[in-house]
Amino acid sequence: MPSATPVHPESIASRNPATGATLGSVPVTPPEAIPAVVAGAAAVQPLWWALRSRDRARYLQRAAQAVVDEADDLAQLICAEQGRPRAEVELLELLPAIETLQWLAEEGTKVLAGERTGVMRALRPLTRARWTYEPLGVIAVLGPATEPFSTPLGDVAVALMAGNAVVLKPSPQAVLAGERIARVFARAGLPEGLLRVVHGGADTGAALVDSEVDQVRFTGSFDAGRAVGEACARAVKRSVLELGGKDVALVLADADVDRAIAGTVWAAFANAGQAGGSVERVVVLREVAERFLSGVVAAARALPVGDPHDPRIAVGPLLTADRLERVRTIVDEAVAAGATLHCGGPVTVADRADGTFYAPAVLTGVTRDMRIAREELPGPVLVVTVAEDEEQAIRIANDSGAGLGASVWTADRYKGARIARELRVGMVWMNDHLITRSAPQLPWGGVKGSGIGRARGAIALRTCAEPKVLTWSPPVPAAARPFWWFPYDGALERTGRAISELRSVRDRDRERALRQGVAPALKLARRVLGRR
Repeated sequence: MPSATPVHPESIASRNPATGATLGSVPVTPPEAIPAVVAGAAAVQPLWWALRSRDRARYLQRAAQAVVDEADDLAQLICAEQGRPRAEVELLELLPAIETLQWLAEEGTKVLAGERTGVMRALRPLTRARWTYEPLGVIAVLGPATEPFSTPLGDVAVALMAGNAVVLKPSPQAVLAGERIARVFARAGLPEGLLRVVHGGADTGAALVDSEVDQVRFTGSFDAGRAVGEACARAVKRSVLELGGKDVALVLADADVDRAIAGTVWAAFANAGQAGGSVERVVVLREVAERFLSGVVAAARALPVGDPHDPRIAVGPLLTADRLERVRTIVDEAVAAGATLHCGGPVTVADRADGTFYAPAVLTGVTRDMRIAREELPGPVLVVTVAEDEEQAIRIANDSGAGLGASVWTADRYKGARIARELRVGMVWMNDHLITRSAPQLPWGGVKGSGIGRARGAIALRTCAEPKVLTWSPPVPAAARPFWWFPYDGALERTGRAISELRSVRDRDRERALRQGVAPALKLARRVLGRR
């Protein structure tokens, strides 16, 4: 029997995870329509690239102002669509978006300026060389379900600043936030069709990755990111993958324990534990373990859980019912296998029966064979492990397939820096966590299973461009052609060896080059100048 043609929904509804209410809907872009969308963006891109980089920067500055102007509406929308406390939206979504746009507008031209460089004067005494950065073409941005505004907006912004067109596919759980990203750039006066938004599920995303885009920038789960990376590798297509991780905090014996408690509780439970870089593990030295654990448990129990529209609420709902079920299942498995749950778990909030709420959970006694120790867990769950010394703490911290970020809590800056060098992660913060998320100047990304490439900083901007080398050699007469052009002979061979030995650090090599290389070099010069 012939296979059935897949049926795609005509629209995606956005729902408030705290109440279950529908917030709006967007039309789905079927996979077969993706090539035309990409081709349309590609047609506009050369006009955008024709602008000077400082002119493109002005559009980003206007986009930053658009975020400022629409901040109230944006905060209300993201709060509703994500179920995230409004204070977090203001500080961790809108402010980083503004900072990213303004930093790119102020520094992007310098980052993309290229560079002049010298070449070997012995071979090319008159040649000048430089390189410039040119855009890749069309860049696909696949945004995450959580942090749905600042993260994809940052990817869009670096791509645009580098002169590219962009096709943005927001997560199905963040379609309205994606639409507002497009609106911000439209308000900035971006040329029509340069930034295009498509909506859909995994099939639409796969079609975008497989289309004629020149780079894919993906933020999401490890499994989905691996599929994106494999597809890009088969097509020899660039990709930047931000896949999250099981971030760890190391609390040393000399740490300010009260600060470490407050910092790890915030880093673990902000955004209901769903942020990229949320702390999922703490390794604490035995000398301070009892005090730290009791403080963390007390602080976690004190965090109010509920509808994030209430400004007193610290922890809102998980984004979907599937996430809630996954968190519940993995925590229950760990407890059944011998772990201790000190606090937290599913809760019902008054008048919010359809909400997906999970109170902050703290566990001890987790062993490395449990799923909770190996798999990324998108929820407010913190595992505390006691280490006997710093070396054991480092081993425990590195015992993970992910390597996004880590924090070291210590009073000794130099000891913290030494430990940071031994941690197999892309970012280390001392006495704080998640600093890089709100600092667009700093690269964001990890090692091992946490992804490939970086999402912020100058390096992210340059990965959206292609370095192109330009050289200039004056058109001197043919008789004065470079001496290494045809024909070859023994004099050329001996001259080449002499030039190499002149670069030696040994005096005897340089002296030998002068003794043995002068005669063949003079013979070669006479030949090149036409005096045989």
